[in-house]
Amino acid sequence: MRDRRPLSRLADRWQGVLLTLVVGVATLWLAATGQLILYIHPRYVVFTVIMIAIGMVLSVGVLALSPARERDDHDHDHDHEAGAHDGPDHGAGPLRPRRPRRGRAATRGILVGAGAVVTVAIAVALVALPPATLTSATAGQRDVNSSTAALDRTSVEDATGASDETYASFSILDWAGLLRQTTDLSFYQGKTADLVGFVVPAGDDPDVFYVSRFIITCCAVDAQPVGVPVYLPDWQQTVEADDWIDVSGGFEANRSGSSSDPIALVPDALEKVGQPSDPYLY
Repeated sequence: MRDRRPLSRLADRWQGVLLTLVVGVATLWLAATGQLILYIHPRYVVFTVIMIAIGMVLSVGVLALSPARERDDHDHDHDHEAGAHDGPDHGAGPLRPRRPRRGRAATRGILVGAGAVVTVAIAVALVALPPATLTSATAGQRDVNSSTAALDRTSVEDATGASDETYASFSILDWAGLLRQTTDLSFYQGKTADLVGFVVPAGDDPDVFYVSRFIITCCAVDAQPVGVPVYLPDWQQTVEADDWIDVSGGFEANRSGSSSDPIALVPDALEKVGQPSDPYLY
């Protein structure tokens, strides 16, 4: 009877190699289309692409070498079987009954089939489903402005002597850091912020929301939300959670009685915009 074990082993390896290739192709496609930065920091893109390419080459090499190795193992097994039948073995005890091959083949077939289904599912998810950015739900779980290290990048001392052009270029991270460091209204007098971010509700406060972005240190797993409070009564009539907006205005004492933020941005202009191609801060 023909031994099917080499084919089964090859099928097992084939599934692993296929999954590696699918993940590799999807990663290279994301890198080529500029969407890999939705998952990792831009400084790691080149390193990731190089490692993925090496992994794909090694996977193909393993698959190519498998048939030759299986043939060598198969011939080696036959040599052992032939030696075992040379002459009677008077000292051997009673032989243990072998397990039925059909049962083992059926079990292996089920496992191979399940592995194939998982491989196809992962392939479809990676290729067919578009990459998505983190949302306000994630921001609510991780607490806006809880990353103290990130909020200290722009200090009040450095910002005091900045020009109007510099203030105009400040990001959500810059303003969120300054609001955390000082509540002196005289510091914000005459300063205008123009910010693009997505809407995150400020708890149960009906008059305040955060214009927010995620800051990434390594990858999306460690992303932390930062945001600037915006005072706009009944803002739910104008925007919704996760809407991307461009809001500009000055800073005033927060007039909301239930907000924990002493100072908030009071918008002079607000409009909905599309999600930017690079939605994260670094």
